[in-house]
Amino acid sequence: MRRFLWRWVFLAVAIVLAAKVTKLVVGGFDVIPIKTAGDVFTIMLGAAALGLINATVGRIVRFLALPLTCLTLGLFALVINAALLMLAGSLGLGFQVDNWVAALVGSTAVAVINAVLGTLIPDERKDD
Repeated sequence: MRRFLWRWVFLAVAIVLAAKVTKLVVGGFDVIPIKTAGDVFTIMLGAAALGLINATVGRIVRFLALPLTCLTLGLFALVINAALLMLAGSLGLGFQVDNWVAALVGSTAVAVINAVLGTLIPDERKDD
C-alpha cells in the first residue's frame, strides 16, 4: 500500500516538473499554482485521473494500436501517451494541455521523471 501511495505522489510531482520543463521548451502545458492544500489535493486528483486513464483506456488503446506501434518501431506509443495526457488534462484536475506538441513533450517528460523518481521506491520483498 505504501508503494502505491509513493507512486501516486511521484506521479503528481512528475506532472508538476514536466509542466515546468514543457513550459521552458514549447509552452502549452500548465499546472495550477500551488498556494493551498486544496491545490495540492487537486493536482493529486489529476495524477490519480492520469493513472486511471492509463490503466484502463490506455491499455485498450495500446492493444488496438499494437500493429501500428510495431510498424513505427514504437514511436506511435509516444502519440498514444500524448493523447492520454491530453485526455486527462481536459478533465480540469490540476493541469491542462493546450496542443499536441506540448502533449508530446509533456508525456515524454512525465515518463522520464516518473522513471527516475520510481527508482527511489524500495521494492516490496516478502521474506518467506
